[in-house]
Amino acid sequence: MTDSFEPGGESGGSRTSKVTSISGAASRLAEDAPPPVLRHLSVEDLSTPAYLVNHKFQVEWANDYALKELFGRPEGLPPAIEDSSLFNLLLSSDIVRKSDGLPELLRFHLTIAKRRASKAYLFLSNPNLESREAELLGQLYDRVEAVPAHQMTSDAEVNLASRDELPRWHRLYATFFREGIFFTVAPEEREQESFLTWLSRRDIVIRDLLRVRRPYVTSLAVLVADLQSSMRICAELPPEQYFELINSIWTTMQPYLRKYYATYGKHAGDGMLYYFLPQPDSNYIMNAIQCAFEMQTAMRKVSREWQSRKNWGTTLHLNFGLEQGEEWFGTFEGPTFIEFTALGDTINRASRLSDFSREGSIWITKSMLSRLSDKERSSIRFGIRQTMANGSEAVIPEMYSRISNLIDPTDPRSHKLLDISTLPATELFDIGGDEE
Repeated sequence: MTDSFEPGGESGGSRTSKVTSISGAASRLAEDAPPPVLRHLSVEDLSTPAYLVNHKFQVEWANDYALKELFGRPEGLPPAIEDSSLFNLLLSSDIVRKSDGLPELLRFHLTIAKRRASKAYLFLSNPNLESREAELLGQLYDRVEAVPAHQMTSDAEVNLASRDELPRWHRLYATFFREGIFFTVAPEEREQESFLTWLSRRDIVIRDLLRVRRPYVTSLAVLVADLQSSMRICAELPPEQYFELINSIWTTMQPYLRKYYATYGKHAGDGMLYYFLPQPDSNYIMNAIQCAFEMQTAMRKVSREWQSRKNWGTTLHLNFGLEQGEEWFGTFEGPTFIEFTALGDTINRASRLSDFSREGSIWITKSMLSRLSDKERSSIRFGIRQTMANGSEAVIPEMYSRISNLIDPTDPRSHKLLDISTLPATELFDIGGDEE
């Protein structure tokens, strides 16, 4: 990289960036100009740079225009997601480095990154930056204000012309989704109403993006939760009440799943399967554990409400299994749906642990719990229950056991647990306060 730029420099012709409501922008365009004929748009129809970034600010997908006209990589993105850091791609692009609007372009992305990522994380995730680039990034990070957490869209005007060319101003939009952040350059004015109308249809946009984004290998944690004795409960309740119960459980759990950045995965029957992916501002393994504890507490409330309503003695339990691993993560597309999935044994082990769990307990593998720091692990009370000679039960703290030592292999109900019989695991009992 031989181009020179001043770390503290400003874009020579920069304009003040501003935040605009997408729907509001579309309305203003409709008022100011005769409405053009609207046509159906999709991600593939965009004729300007567009790219999807996850919450670790790694580029998961970019169209050909972004690859050629912004990142300067017509051959495509790096194969490994870890090598696709947005700021590394921008600052290694000759096109961007020669752009008069380089500081403004970085500033716009940093206002969004600062919403979740610390400056230390920014440097750790971009280890290949040269000292001048790191200095520029650090100075701009300190100056910008983070986009408010509740805001759903942001935009800015950026001059993407080289310093020796006439200005070429472009409006860059960012739209926030739970699955990531979608950046796109607005098209020509005559197509902007169609573009902004499409961009305001968040359900259509994210469906398009999930359909085209590439699968990748990632570390993840898996939470599986199954309703204990669901077949018996289904037989006891009228059909409409059983569906009401299941929907009530799902509705109750959603705030906790959102709080800890869980991603929905398909699970057979009435159980739950969620993925926890690495985040810039929290430990994804702790997210899964804390989410399980809060779901466990919430389930007790659901159980009490239904016991009071039905005047029955049945206690409702969600049985939890937690595991972590490194798997291929992507999406499957059906005629009317798109579902997230991870390929590999991590999901199977979490599911089997959920089958093993009883009475609403949380079971976790030794491998997953061992990945926490000493400080994080010390906040969790865990161990193995053991029946003493006198028939009483005692807990051996901070202990693991193979599943084979905890089941009766001759019991037909244990047959489906044989594939995790050698897996060391433990039960989680309690967790301390929030991590600092």
